[in-house]
Amino acid sequence: MSLKERLYEDMKTAMRARGEGKLRLSVIRLARAAIKNTEIDRLHELNDDEVIEVLARELKMRRDAMEEYKRVNRPEQADLLRQEAEILKEYLPAQMSEDEVRGLVRTVIADTGAQTIKDIGLVMGKLSALTKGKADGRFVNQIVRELLAD
Repeated sequence: MSLKERLYEDMKTAMRARGEGKLRLSVIRLARAAIKNTEIDRLHELNDDEVIEVLARELKMRRDAMEEYKRVNRPEQADLLRQEAEILKEYLPAQMSEDEVRGLVRTVIADTGAQTIKDIGLVMGKLSALTKGKADGRFVNQIVRELLAD
């Protein structure tokens, strides 16, 4: 079953759940709309990797907004976005742990011969392809900066 089919089936299940599935239904509908808009923009039907890319972008938007709501002292909105993010995570591949990311960063730094923070572009270029959909880019960047600063 493709990811788009899974989203459709889960949407039907959430509709049947009525009140309990209201938030899940809303998140799935927004995700499906984002996928459809991307398909229209790209002029082709998305495969699972491209759907994961769209869902990861939706997750990132919610995380960024959640931080802003926390900053302006709106905990109820931040909590709602956290719940939405949890629903989206169910459709993404398992996220890499901090230890896995650190190990991968160390390997890429060694492979590229990066020595200073000026080499961050070279390292991030290789890492972005390896961690796409599996780790948050901001988190990976933070670890790269930390390890290159040593």
